[in-house]
Amino acid sequence: MTNKQMTSSETEPTDDQPAPTPGTDTLVTDSDAGERTTTDRTLLEARDLDVYYGDEQALRGVDIEIPEKQVTAVIGPSGCGKSTFLRCINRMNDLVDAARVDGELLFDGKNVYDDDVDPVALRRKIGMVFQSPNPFPKSIRDNVAYGLKVQGKDADIDETVHSALERAALLEEVEDQLDSSGLDLSGGQQQRLCIARAIAPDPDVILMDEPASALDPVATSKIEDLIEDLAEEYTVVIVTHNMQQAARISDKTAVFLTGGELVEFDDTDKIFENPEHDRVEDYITGKFG
Repeated sequence: MTNKQMTSSETEPTDDQPAPTPGTDTLVTDSDAGERTTTDRTLLEARDLDVYYGDEQALRGVDIEIPEKQVTAVIGPSGCGKSTFLRCINRMNDLVDAARVDGELLFDGKNVYDDDVDPVALRRKIGMVFQSPNPFPKSIRDNVAYGLKVQGKDADIDETVHSALERAALLEEVEDQLDSSGLDLSGGQQQRLCIARAIAPDPDVILMDEPASALDPVATSKIEDLIEDLAEEYTVVIVTHNMQQAARISDKTAVFLTGGELVEFDDTDKIFENPEHDRVEDYITGKFG
């Protein structure tokens, strides 16, 4: 079980900052990003979530409530179940024959593992960006438009493509080469192209599995800035092996440790400055991992 995180409505007001009304939007302030409106409403929730690959248990009794329109980072040592948890959210584990999921994973109050949920339709609402950029061998335009065409959304495709590229902070760099292959772009540009492809169908959630791990520092910085911008419109859940990255860009942090156990989930500042569990502090300070 996780600890109960302190929401913004539970913090004590200061003289110049009255307490917000519970359930209303609040402001997250970042020295680089400025002020960003967030909400405390839970969009994703796991309840006693267990995942098995054959006889091996990858996740153990995970309980977590992820708020909408915030960045939630998932950190922990290799093999602790971070990516498995991410893949549960949009049922990517359905593609693994040996995988079995017990418990509940709720998206906007609905268990995504109910029999009446179409995994393909679910993935239209919960997009995913993978560790290595994976543009299709198509033009930049066709890469971004791919999901729209699959869904039969033929109207205003060019406008939607331009909008998605702009939101992915890529339009200015590729506007004159939309008919060129997406494979001709640099690694960082390819990853932003994949992000544009993920957001073009207008999902509610964007899942990111170590999206900057294969990129150089300049490209990584652009991806991090983009993630903060995306949280204005989307709920972002990012798995990262880079604890400094989690501290820079996330509002909430979930710490998974060996055995697939979610040990602590709280505001990012609290996780990194004053964690409640000794095991989490040992991991944060580099004593293991």
